[in-house]
Amino acid sequence: MPNPDYSPSADRNKQPILDVLQSVLPRKGLALEIASGTGQHVEWFAKHLPDWTWQPTDAHPGALLNIEMRANEGDLVNVLESVQLDVCNEPWFAPGSALAAAHPTPRFDLMLCINMLHISPWAACPALMRGAAQYLAPSGVLVTYGPYFEADVTPAPSNVEFDISLREQDRTWGIRQMAEVQQEAAKAGLVLRERHTMPANNLLLVWARAG
Repeated sequence: MPNPDYSPSADRNKQPILDVLQSVLPRKGLALEIASGTGQHVEWFAKHLPDWTWQPTDAHPGALLNIEMRANEGDLVNVLESVQLDVCNEPWFAPGSALAAAHPTPRFDLMLCINMLHISPWAACPALMRGAAQYLAPSGVLVTYGPYFEADVTPAPSNVEFDISLREQDRTWGIRQMAEVQQEAAKAGLVLRERHTMPANNLLLVWARAG
């Protein structure tokens, strides 16, 4: 069997993200990871948050194999079988879908979305917020991670260069303006609860239901 794909950046940021998750989350719960990619994050978090149950997903079928290989190699009993999910295909838990079969009454204590918003069309942002508002448990949180541009913060030159390179690859991609992301969250009934500065000019944002 081939080795799973490997992301150097995922390997570098998995511990800083875990450190924040451990400070934010309760001891146990049910997590939905969106855009699981290589599976390195869910593998690391499942090992270090063993009382949490993890549902990994990705829009690309090839990524699901990565996740399964990592979960099997690590003998991670708290990682559920990975399922295909494209946040723009709503509703996420349509009757007859694999996600609906796995979670007939979906209510997640955590939704985790790492490095997706800047490498997907803008439509993925409002779709993510709508899905979080619909499927989070009452006290659940959505955690997003990645680079953002903020109106009152001078952007790092590396982020400016990164944004240009993203848009050259796909004109629908690019680092998102924090204010615009907050607007979409507000439309869905979510507010920004916490902002954590992370290595390599990234931010970890914690979103929760308004009120």
